[in-house]
Amino acid sequence: VQLQASGGGLVQAWGSLRLSCAASGRIIGGYTVGWFRQAPGKEREFVARFTWYGGSTSYADSVKGRFTISRGSAENTVYLQMNTLKAEDTAVYYCALRAGVVTPTKPEQYDYWGQGTLVTVSS
Repeated sequence: VQLQASGGGLVQAWGSLRLSCAASGRIIGGYTVGWFRQAPGKEREFVARFTWYGGSTSYADSVKGRFTISRGSAENTVYLQMNTLKAEDTAVYYCALRAGVVTPTKPEQYDYWGQGTLVTVSS
């Protein structure tokens, strides 16, 4: 399984960005796609996750009400819509995949990772 994250860039505070995560390869049954982020000098932290088959989602408290994770119209694509961005959202954002209809929120619970896309929010 390969994951391709894209959509990062430079944006001013209060602006918006949409990240995309495209999964390819042999995926059987349900799975969960998660977004994580890692700022310089900090640990990788959970942002949001979407579980196929049922479409359940969960978010970190720091992004609730501002970020929305959703399934794309294209097969095996998940988006992260980020609104009202703040300087503290600046980080490299990674998408990850875990097989199974589960609800993981920790990095070690995911099996596959994309390469990351940089989001920089200027204040």
